[in-house]
Amino acid sequence: MSDGGKGRRPVPAELRGYLEELVRRVRAVCGARAVSVVAVGSVALGDYRHGRSDVDVVVVVEPDLPGPALTELARELAHPRLPCPAAGLELVVYGADAAGRPSDRPGFLLNLNTGPLLAERADRDATGAAAFWFVIDRSIAHRAGITLWGAPARQVIAEPAPAGLFAALRAAVREHADGAGHLADNRVLNGCRAVVFCRTGRWRPKRAAAGETAAAEPGFRPLLEAAVRSFERPRPAAEALPAAEVRAFLAWAGERVEEAAAAAGG
Repeated sequence: MSDGGKGRRPVPAELRGYLEELVRRVRAVCGARAVSVVAVGSVALGDYRHGRSDVDVVVVVEPDLPGPALTELARELAHPRLPCPAAGLELVVYGADAAGRPSDRPGFLLNLNTGPLLAERADRDATGAAAFWFVIDRSIAHRAGITLWGAPARQVIAEPAPAGLFAALRAAVREHADGAGHLADNRVLNGCRAVVFCRTGRWRPKRAAAGETAAAEPGFRPLLEAAVRSFERPRPAAEALPAAEVRAFLAWAGERVEEAAAAAGG
């Protein structure tokens, strides 16, 4: 399994066998139309927490991959047919044409969620899908993705344009401010990551972003430290965080994203 080149983070030991089998199944189903398999998210950023984190993967294929192959791929990768050792697998398949453009659209051929702690989904229609998660993941893939097999991530996955990326960050912070369906610690830590990206232009691991934000904004330190403690627990043992403080922090984070977008003309 490729590590994406010098300087890339190693794949966590708990995931190596799983990702090797995932790559094997992608290649078996997609054949010569497979282009690249890339680890993104917490694995790529070095903040994977076993029992808490999902494993995020981007697959790039030739755009003429037949639809039945996508259905077969979803079936072959679904838990427990392929038992997922992480909290879940979030896997997105893009055609090489869509992945190679700096788009602000979802643009996927398949959006698969599966695993012991995820609601199952295998979407083939990107119409109406919230674009921001896909835009952010493609930025992380371009900048930090670990190529598990095939063409290097940076060569096949384009960095989104700044305006599209700032729009995605705005939408992500709004989503977390609403709170539905997300653990409070993850909402806070994603807010930290958005703020640090706006300040530095770099994607940072969630816990590192929380530390940087707490150092710069000591008024939020107790909340951010509590979010990190909770994130270090398995999902079922996550701590409750003060709802009013979470809302206040995310409102502040949203203001920082707006300021950065305005300064960048986005």
